[in-house]
Amino acid sequence: MTYSVAVAGASGYAGGEVLRLLAGHPEFEVRTVTAHSNAGEKLGAVHPHLRQFADLTLVETTAASLAGHDVVVLALPHGASGAIAAELPADTLVIDCGADHRLENADDWDAFYGGDFAGAWAYGIPELIVGAGGKKQRDALAGATRIAAPGCNASAVSLALAPGIAAGLIEPTDLVSVLAVGPSGAGKAAKVDLLGAELMGSANPYAVGGVHRHTPEIVQNLARAGGFVAGDVGASQVSVSMTPVLVPMARGILATSTARLKPGVTAAQVREAWESAYAGEQFVQVLPAGQFPRSGDTTGANTCLIGLAIDERVGRVIVVSALDNLVKGTAGAAIQSANIALGLPEGMGLNVNGVAP
Repeated sequence: MTYSVAVAGASGYAGGEVLRLLAGHPEFEVRTVTAHSNAGEKLGAVHPHLRQFADLTLVETTAASLAGHDVVVLALPHGASGAIAAELPADTLVIDCGADHRLENADDWDAFYGGDFAGAWAYGIPELIVGAGGKKQRDALAGATRIAAPGCNASAVSLALAPGIAAGLIEPTDLVSVLAVGPSGAGKAAKVDLLGAELMGSANPYAVGGVHRHTPEIVQNLARAGGFVAGDVGASQVSVSMTPVLVPMARGILATSTARLKPGVTAAQVREAWESAYAGEQFVQVLPAGQFPRSGDTTGANTCLIGLAIDERVGRVIVVSALDNLVKGTAGAAIQSANIALGLPEGMGLNVNGVAP
């Protein structure tokens, strides 16, 4: 069966990456692409690398232009998806690559985003541990018609730390992550701090001091991993200090996350917990002892690669995770989740091989 697909916000980086991946998907047929300021232009003028879809014309982003498709992917700025999604048929598979439907708590939305709270959808990190017994988030995606693709930084940190939380090996109130990130995660709109002249030869921290919008999403994910219910006392026991740093690479994330080990936890227990958590996973892989990923190893691939170390002197685990923010961090996660929702092979149309050099 072939599923018809519409991509809203197709002129942006996330929308363009969704289209690049859909071009190789045997069961999805892209029929409609929409945009705002670029409406009326050919897609090839906006994304000249997408030759397969170059002759498609971008149309206005409205519920009417999106209705009538089997699958709708919303790659819109935060605050723009909720109203449009509410007008689409209930049986249409809608995947939001923005933030509108990720958070379960309205107070978190108000604190970090503001505006109308649209409510939470099934969350699109299939490999995320959700409580004891090795249960994964993919169970909530099977048959879903509304899916929230994850934030890219949230994916890198959550996948890195969730095994330790779920296994009870690390202190959930002492979590720190510093991320080297490419500027494509900030979108395609022109901004002075994202100019090449500002980025080249420099590393620039931003959203310092716990204000990054992916922070409550990470806390929510790790609370799930610990078996806590959002909003209960357990969820408040998870706290993360997250500092992203822009570096001069177009795409990619390299997150270095650390956590204090609970008394008596050994290096062997740590490795067993992480390897067991992701055993058999196609797209999340723990590297052998002594090996650590590079962001470039994941470029263009739907993979999250993880390296582990123990700092014995301070009693902390160091987890280095790498992913492509536009693939596993956004578009790849969306398509992977759509495959699960529709009962297709989870990896259909997705690649584990990066691009090098």
